[in-house]
Amino acid sequence: MHRTFASDNNAPVAPEIVEALLAANDGDAVGYGHDPYTQAAIARIRREFGEDAEVLFAFNGTGANVLALSAVLRPYQAVIAPSSAHLNVDECGALERFSGCKVLTIDTPDGKLRPDDLSPMAAIKPDAHHAQPRVVSISQATEFGTLYTPGEIEALSRFAHDRGWIMHVDGARIANAAAAQHLGLRAATRDLGVDILTLGGTKNGLMFGEAVIFFDPSQHGGSAEFARKQTTQLASKMRYIAAQFDALLEDERWRRYAAHANAMAALLAKRVGVIEGVTITRPVEINAVFATLDRSAIARLQSEFYFYVLDEAAPEVRWMTSHATRETDIEAFAESLESALLP
Repeated sequence: MHRTFASDNNAPVAPEIVEALLAANDGDAVGYGHDPYTQAAIARIRREFGEDAEVLFAFNGTGANVLALSAVLRPYQAVIAPSSAHLNVDECGALERFSGCKVLTIDTPDGKLRPDDLSPMAAIKPDAHHAQPRVVSISQATEFGTLYTPGEIEALSRFAHDRGWIMHVDGARIANAAAAQHLGLRAATRDLGVDILTLGGTKNGLMFGEAVIFFDPSQHGGSAEFARKQTTQLASKMRYIAAQFDALLEDERWRRYAAHANAMAALLAKRVGVIEGVTITRPVEINAVFATLDRSAIARLQSEFYFYVLDEAAPEVRWMTSHATRETDIEAFAESLESALLP
């Protein structure tokens, strides 16, 4: 069957990850993370990010974000995020429900925050009438496929830390960002002042699973384990999440998977960008291609390939590639697109 171009969530599990799951499926193992697979994965993540990092595995991205943020927020506090953030748009108010905290949103054309955007939030009065900012949360890469440069993340971290705030990165696609910028995972996050990272796995070859990494565990005061349980993210058979991360980080498989996905998006943009009637609307920096084309052509193309319309008014579509996308998939898609655009 054709690959879809809707999301890297739709991709099959990478073969090496399947092998890791099968290897972990041998005999019994103590539950809730008290098993050798989980301990090995935590050790590998600490070698990547620092031995003092605290690592908590979760099932999915929404749960990981809620766990990460609710652990450091009091109910009267708030997290600042772009209005386009997954946290704000695609998590069904999960953070608000589980933490009681408010999301303070900022409109940006490219999904990126700048220090100047945060200045009005810093002016919020410290009185009982206003939710108090506590965390700045950004997505790297953003929901628009754009990348923060290392300098931009450093500047945001400095702004946050100067005000006693915490810096969180929703890293659902941090692997794609790091690969695109030729950085290591630590160099793309902790070394830039990030305090908490939601390390994505599902979008980069895993069957399921994310990791929440606290670079300064004192910020949550011992509450993270309890927050994980309350947010229903404590896996009884945790070895199956952990074994995947151990395999993903081994020999930088994460980089190979992400770099391939990014390269396929660049190839897709190059191939379809010359087709009359297609306009690439945003820079192709990771594994996402945004474009506009005729509505009727969208409908015809969707009858063969599944993908999303992100902006109905434009209409603007998003085409995603993954570790499993092949050049033949791109060519088949481009040929169908050319046919869909015929009068």
